[in-house]
Amino acid sequence: MKKTIIELLILLCISLSIIFFQFNQVPKKLSWDEVEFTRLALDLENKPYTPYSRLATGHSTLYFYIILSSIKIFGLTNFALRLPSALFGVLNILIFYLITSLVFTKIKYFSNSFLNSSFIPFLLSVILISSRWYFNFARFSFEATFLLFLELCSIYFFIKFVQSSFWQARNERVKNRSSEPRFRTSYNPERGKSRDRNDVKNLIISTVFSGLAFLSYYPGRIFFLLPLGFLVFYSPKRLLKRNLLIFTTTFILISSSLITYLATDKDLRIQEQLFIADKKLTIKEKVSYLGLNTIKLGYMFTHSGDLNGRHNYPGKALFNPVTGAFFLFGFLVALIHLKNYYNQFFLSYFILSLIPALFTYPAENPNSLRTYTAIIPSIYFLGNGLIYLFQSEQKSKTLLLHVILFLLVLFALSSLYDFRTYFLYQKVVFTKAFELNGSIQRILNLKLWEKTGEI
Repeated sequence: MKKTIIELLILLCISLSIIFFQFNQVPKKLSWDEVEFTRLALDLENKPYTPYSRLATGHSTLYFYIILSSIKIFGLTNFALRLPSALFGVLNILIFYLITSLVFTKIKYFSNSFLNSSFIPFLLSVILISSRWYFNFARFSFEATFLLFLELCSIYFFIKFVQSSFWQARNERVKNRSSEPRFRTSYNPERGKSRDRNDVKNLIISTVFSGLAFLSYYPGRIFFLLPLGFLVFYSPKRLLKRNLLIFTTTFILISSSLITYLATDKDLRIQEQLFIADKKLTIKEKVSYLGLNTIKLGYMFTHSGDLNGRHNYPGKALFNPVTGAFFLFGFLVALIHLKNYYNQFFLSYFILSLIPALFTYPAENPNSLRTYTAIIPSIYFLGNGLIYLFQSEQKSKTLLLHVILFLLVLFALSSLYDFRTYFLYQKVVFTKAFELNGSIQRILNLKLWEKTGEI
């Protein structure tokens, strides 16, 4: 526990340092989207709760109530506008650390491994916060870090539920050399009522965050399928009905306001962006678009990335060569060891995170914003590759120590490479990608949207 607290405090300091370094200076200008987000947030003031607003091309409003609260506390400033995204960017690192602490202590690919993998969660958390893809979106007022916060909270409590409710970790190597988890096939009444209550509590909290993700940035509307799917496939028969009842009831209660709204009013933003809803396209064209999107999204991690200057240094891969190589290696390990529960879970999360972009028009891709939550399973794959390498049958502890030190230096250099790219080169791109000079108060007073014909 003491080690965990110390590492969390160190991660907190690192996260605050990276995200708030030259905050409001890189990027210095505001984007049109940020102005529209401010207008949307201010429009919610002194009104009954509304789950959806047609301002800013249409958004569910949960995140904008948070922006409104920040403006109420700190005033109508650029800092207040961007602060919520930054704070969630910091919190996400801490939650990610807790998740990986639950996960990587349970993964064992080789029985005679002598490595203590307890340092992996801290290392992966540092790699995540130093990723240009990650910290970029925490530095201006987009909703991505908030959605990621909700999904990470849901995943954390869901994994706790799984581990305590119907999964028994098995650290020893099984005969077939796999690292599969062993699931209880029947309910054990001797666990006691207190443990049952704790299991139910974790499931309810996880579902609450799934419901809140549904109320957030629109890629979050399909996130609930991840915990729901694993409940269906892995709940023991005796607990299946109970678990599904808890999940569906809680989810509907949390998300009912937006579900009710969307039942009568279409989300025009999704209708405009999804080619799958375009009746003018033939099936052949839709299949072609899907194939093209698959290629573009696959390449964006290690080859050709997002061209939008706000999202990325135009065309640059989302991962640098070091993290990209281990991402691919860990992804391959996950496919080879697909029977492993966590590999199944994070592969499913990875695919789910890409689906919103897969079904948008190819001209919109690659898109590092719509696929932002894919960074979590991607870093999991990176860790998967590392732990597989470290757990390989080693004959020498000295050799393994040298390999670890070499990789630590390599990842440190890769982090410096990302910082250099962002604060030296992407900083220049921001001067054109973010269009509006001055404070948000001044820009709102000018009412530039009226001059451009925007509503």
